[in-house]
Amino acid sequence: MARYTADSKEKVKDAVDMLALVGQYSDLRKAGPVNYKGLCPFHDERTPSFNVNVDERFFKCFGCGEGGDALSFVQKKEGLDFIGALEYLAERFGVELELEDEDPVAARRRMQQARLTELLRRTADFYVRNLWESREAAHARAYLAERGLDEQLLREFRVGYAPRKWDAVLIPSRKAGYSEQELLDAGLVIRSQQGGRPYDRFRARITFPLCDRRGHVMGFGARRLADDDKGPKYLNSNDGPVFSKGKNVYASDIARVHATKAGTVILAEGYTDVIALHQAGLRNTVGLMGTSLTTDQVMELARLAPTVLLALDADSAGQEAMLRAARVAAGRKLSLRVIPLPTGMDPADLVQAQGPEKMRELAAASLPFVSFRVRRVLDTADLTTAEGKDAAIDELRPVFADIPPSALREELARLVADRTDLQPTLVASWLAGPARRAPAPGGGERRAAPVLPQRRATPVVAPPGAAPAPPRAAPAAQAPAAPARTVAPARTTPPPADGEGWEGMDLLEPDPDTLDPGTGEGPFGPAAPAVLPSSSGSTGAGAPGGPASPAPPAAAPPAPPPPAPAPSGPHARTERALLIQVVARPDIGRAALREIGGADAFTSDLHRRVVTLLLSHDGPPSAHLPADDPELASLMAGLVVRAGEQVSDAVTLEAEVLKLRLAMVERQMKQARANGSSEVPALARERQTLQQAYHAAMAKHMESDA
Repeated sequence: MARYTADSKEKVKDAVDMLALVGQYSDLRKAGPVNYKGLCPFHDERTPSFNVNVDERFFKCFGCGEGGDALSFVQKKEGLDFIGALEYLAERFGVELELEDEDPVAARRRMQQARLTELLRRTADFYVRNLWESREAAHARAYLAERGLDEQLLREFRVGYAPRKWDAVLIPSRKAGYSEQELLDAGLVIRSQQGGRPYDRFRARITFPLCDRRGHVMGFGARRLADDDKGPKYLNSNDGPVFSKGKNVYASDIARVHATKAGTVILAEGYTDVIALHQAGLRNTVGLMGTSLTTDQVMELARLAPTVLLALDADSAGQEAMLRAARVAAGRKLSLRVIPLPTGMDPADLVQAQGPEKMRELAAASLPFVSFRVRRVLDTADLTTAEGKDAAIDELRPVFADIPPSALREELARLVADRTDLQPTLVASWLAGPARRAPAPGGGERRAAPVLPQRRATPVVAPPGAAPAPPRAAPAAQAPAAPARTVAPARTTPPPADGEGWEGMDLLEPDPDTLDPGTGEGPFGPAAPAVLPSSSGSTGAGAPGGPASPAPPAAAPPAPPPPAPAPSGPHARTERALLIQVVARPDIGRAALREIGGADAFTSDLHRRVVTLLLSHDGPPSAHLPADDPELASLMAGLVVRAGEQVSDAVTLEAEVLKLRLAMVERQMKQARANGSSEVPALARERQTLQQAYHAAMAKHMESDA
């Protein structure tokens, strides 16, 4: 390690412009004669507590406690040791460092490294000149223009062109005094298999210099252009004394300041993807350098920002790369999110086809990585069979094991329930439970069926306008009993199947989703037993007219007919949630119903009748309860009561409309997959757009609540 004189260190400290140095990472405002103040670049804060004294060249944050001089600032922000920070500042502010007596071997190694770095810089400059000035590079310029990349930005990234000649770099470098071994160590030439003669490694290719965070060229990535080139599409420098492709990320020297200020860094895959995203205004973007994410690269990303947005291709290879990234980042203080790119498009294609604004919208709508994983499993699973649903839940169980109790966990569990068309309480219990045991070969023990929540009888109240139901018979008495209320026996059968036994929109009976699977109780405890009238018409000891007499033995009257099948299941719950909002805000709700197609947007006949009723009358919905349709009157009464219990506004209504539209697209996709239709990709894109709009509406709703 180089040892610099004390005088050199003092010269560096004196030369530092603290305002220029720290101003890269925080917008500083004058707070006194020599003091400036801004948001701390070392921790997240909303009120500035970070102070800089430009005379003393000292910084201090009174929020997180970080403080020190220019050297310690660079060490903390750039992840450098003391010598690295000193060299960084010396180069930045034009100070020549003087060495103390140095070990000859170390001095030789340092000089060799410096010569190789200078050789690579010279070569990068040569490639840049060749791209913009040579006739041979005309097709390279045309290709970059077709990709929609701006010349000024390409020059900033030092993109160049390597000539077709075998010795375009070899001969001038030799004339400049560089040896063949130095050219080999720099990765600029290779030896032929026959005779071992050296020749240029990069020929007839567009070149992208690969730099460290300080902008020093370490190697090149090069894209093939010639039709007769049988080599790989992208060719990188080989690992050597200077370059190691698994230790750095592409464009970190350009993106690091922007990433620090944004608090996020975007990770793309290709070189042109990175440049296209910078052109779209996303200046905090870096690239993978064509390799799988390594531990060193994760550490490099963490130095840039605490949150990484993955903008990798939406194809299977890109999605696998995201999963690998998550495995490498596990256990480190790095938050991963995913930018939902359309299938079949990389970032550069998207920017060129749909414009920079679309890319910025997608970046703003990034998903937590765990949401991406859940959606990926659901998108690739066969959810048309019970076995496929079981397999999807088994695959998701370890994913949910890493999610703490939170609103995100509840939202994802609800998504799984909606996509699998299963009860949310059951899905939540299966996702939280142990892994299923596979049956023994040829038979053997099978998994026990889950215990379904039990429904109990609840008071039956006739809504306004509905015909009164005939009284239910009390169980036959085995012995005379003291005067008391006649109580209907509790039902102990499992909840009915989808579309059966649903009474009054769960106004009178707990929704199955709110019942505890173990006890069968709702969120407010056991339901009250049903109170039935006695044969004399009184309701028990508390009724007017004195105590009731025991009912005389008599044949039980005929039981009332069972309630008509009514909507249930995930789609029905989504439809009911929207109807509640419409009833709560009919002024804007009716317009929303018309916009989505009215009754045609609903799957249940009863819900369609509700929509028809709402759209055929103005004024309060409670004023038009039909007397000739008890089933519809019962549902409307429940909707009116529920609407009065909930907070309703335009934002909530918008979110429920988007949720219903999502459910409609999900059904269309399911049908399209079953029919082998070619409309699946278009429907997937529509679903993605709706999901982004729904998340934006929910975020707006949470902001208004806050």
